[in-house]
Order: sequence, then C-alpha cells, then structure tokens
Amino acid sequence: MRESKISKYKKVVKLATIAGVIAMCLSAQTVFADEKELSTIYHVYVDGEHIGVVDNQEDVQQYIEKKIEKVKKESKQPDYTYTIEGDITYIPETVFETQTSEAEVFDYIEKELAVQVEAQSLTIDDKLVGYFAGEEAVKDVLQAYKEKFVSKDVLEQLESKKEASKDLAVGDNRIVDVELSEDITTSEEEVQASEVLTVEEGVTLLEKGTLENKKYEVQEGDVLGSIAAKHDLELDTLLALNEGLTEDSTIKVGDVLQVTEQKPFVKVIVTEEKKVEETIEYETVTEESEKMYKGDEEVKQEGKDGSKEVHYKVQKVNGQTVSTDVVEENITEEATDKIIVKGTKVVPSRGSGDLAWPAVGGYISSYVGQRWGAFHKGIDIAGPSNRTIKAADNGTVVSAGWDDGGYGNKIVINHNNGYRTVYAHLASISVKAGQTVEKGSKIGVMGTTGDSTGVHLHFEVYKNGSLVKSPEDLL
Repeated sequence: MRESKISKYKKVVKLATIAGVIAMCLSAQTVFADEKELSTIYHVYVDGEHIGVVDNQEDVQQYIEKKIEKVKKESKQPDYTYTIEGDITYIPETVFETQTSEAEVFDYIEKELAVQVEAQSLTIDDKLVGYFAGEEAVKDVLQAYKEKFVSKDVLEQLESKKEASKDLAVGDNRIVDVELSEDITTSEEEVQASEVLTVEEGVTLLEKGTLENKKYEVQEGDVLGSIAAKHDLELDTLLALNEGLTEDSTIKVGDVLQVTEQKPFVKVIVTEEKKVEETIEYETVTEESEKMYKGDEEVKQEGKDGSKEVHYKVQKVNGQTVSTDVVEENITEEATDKIIVKGTKVVPSRGSGDLAWPAVGGYISSYVGQRWGAFHKGIDIAGPSNRTIKAADNGTVVSAGWDDGGYGNKIVINHNNGYRTVYAHLASISVKAGQTVEKGSKIGVMGTTGDSTGVHLHFEVYKNGSLVKSPEDLL
C-alpha cells in the first residue's frame, strides 16, 4: 500500500524537530567548553598492557630513574648500562576532569618491573656461555682466553700483520695464525645485573666448559678410587654414574665405566712456523767381494752425516701439538754413505793333500825321532823371516787353545782327506774351533809357549790317524 501524503508530512516535521534539538545541544556544549579549561592525562602501558593513568609522564620517568640508581649503587657496577624491564609507552588523552592512578602505576613498576642491564650474550656453537657488560667485554674475554696460549704482543702483531712476509732464518719460529675452534655469535640482551659475568669469570668458563659423558676402559692396576681420581671425580659420583656399581664391586681389565670429563666451550688453534737445521744420518751400504773370505769384512768408506734446513708448519690446540707438516726442505750438505765390503769367497774344508810350508821361511832344526831320551813326534821349524804361522792345507780347525801336555798354545786342523796337522808352542792364535781355513792363511804367531827350548814351530802330520814320520817329505 502506498504511503499517504499526511503520513509523509508528519514524518518530515518529526525529523526537523529532532535536528533542531541536536543543534541546540551542540550550541550549549560549545558555550560550556569555552567556560571550563581542558586537561591532558597519560595512559601508561607496559608491553601493551594498560597499568594506569598519570597526569605527568615525567613523574614516572623520575621514579624509574630513582629505582635504577638504587640498584646501580647496590650492584657496585657503575659502568653497566641499566634499564627497566619492559617497553613503557604513554598515550595522551584530553579530558574535562582528571582522574588518575599514579599510586597504582608506581606500585606496579616497583613490584613487577625489574631493573636490568644492557648486556651482550656470548654464544659458542649454539651454546650460551654467558652475558657480559657490552661488546667490548666480550672481546676482552676472547682476547684474554687467547692470551693463555699466545702472548699479547703476538696477537697484536697478527692484528697489524707485522712480520707476515719476513723470511724465516734457521732457529727462528713465528706464529702465523690464531683462531677459535667454534663459531662465535653475540647479541644484545637485557638481563639481571647478577647474571653479568666478569672477564675473569668468562675466561674460566670458556676453559672449564661443560661436563661431557665419557666412557673409560679399565686398565691393568686400576681400582675404583684411582679411576675416580684420574677423572677428577668423587668416588660416590663415579658410583652414581654407573648403575649397580658399589665400593665392593670387582672390576677387571677391559670393563667399561661411565665417567665425565670437562670439555671446553672453545679451543684456541695456533698455527706456528719454524725453521730448524737437522742432521741427515748417513746410511750403511754393504758391498760383496769374491776376493775376501766369507765372514771377513772391511770398511771401504767411512760414513759422514749430512745436514738440511727444514721449514715446518706446526698446529697446536690449547697448547698441545696436533700436527707437524713439512713446508719446505733444503739439503745443505749431503750425507756420505758408510761402505762395508763383505767377503763371499768360500774356502773348501777339504785339503788337496799337497801340504805347504807352514812358516815364512826358516829351517828344520829337529826331526821326528828319539831326542833327549824321548820320542819327538814332529819337526821343529826355526829362524823364519817373520813369525807368521800358516795352515798347511785347507781344512777345519778341530781345536785352538792351550794344551797342558807341554805343547803350549796348540792348533789342530783336520784336512778332511785323511790328513791332520798340529801346530804347537804358538805365541798367539788367530783362529777358533769349527772355523774353515785356507791353505797358506795365517792361523797364529810362532812363539815359545809350553815345553820349548826357544822360538820355533813344532809341526806334526797324521794320516788316517797315524803319525807321519817324515812330514818334511810332504812339504
């Protein structure tokens, strides 16, 4: 149904009346505002949470500064940068009447917001070491830790790259690099003042590190007490680490126990170069000679050591050498080999049967037969040009030494062909039992040992065990 003209007229009049009333109200409000002064209040928020209203934000700031100053005095660390916990913001509002809650705001700050220190966290290989009073403090900690293994002067030289290109002389050494074994990261943090570490505490913590579980295999002579002491543990701690283990438990070699060890947060890796002079030891070389008898040897050339200059790169981890590599080697004097010549000539132990004169010249001074009331078994050879005694033929020495039967120093040679010869009254003997000798080789020196009337060789010949009565006929 269509709306009538009368209804439309009434609705227009009603809207006009309402608009007029609103206009009158606005006009009255403007007059009232002009007559009364407006004020500004401040809503206080901490990390986005409304904690109250104040009429002066400076009062809040002053209250916070007093609280910080109090903590600063108590902590006795005036160099720290102190701040209040939380993000405080202010939102102003213009009002006709001020209704504030300063007491609530101050009470909240006092009880809920702690005073903190602007610190720098030190993290090594994703493990938090601790907090320090700023970036410089962290640098000081790392510097002091490095100085436990490298001098301050060396670190400064490395920083300025002094002497980096200087050639090394023999006897010189230098450190070319110092680095940390793990990645270092830092970040700005706000923490309690009690959590901030000193440089000294930081260095100790870096070196001490963390406890890491480790297994130990029992060795010969180990007992529970010695194992605990070896790993800086109390006996009770060792027992607690190993379930079922008691003071009365028996351990044996090869058993594996759970222990702990200190693992540093980070290690200092020092790379050092050095140049030294080293000895090249001579080698001994052996040559063979068919002209010399087997078993005989002589020095053909004396050995002499050489020398060389060696440039090393040495890497140390927390002061312990882990690798030594040769960078360059320069031989300054070659070594001279020692040459020893060894004989290979083999002497047949079987004689030819053709006996040689056993002395160097001389004459027969006595023959086989009766002499001075006794039977003389051999011939005596005297007056030689020198006193060397020789083997009459190839053979094997049966005996060589003192004889109590009046022969003095005596040698017996078996020529392994039925013949045997005896040499007596020697001043000295040059062979030994079991030795193979060659015809004409020296076996001793003529003398006057035993029952002898003077310097001569007493020489006997036996064939198939029987004394040859005319040995001179065989010579």
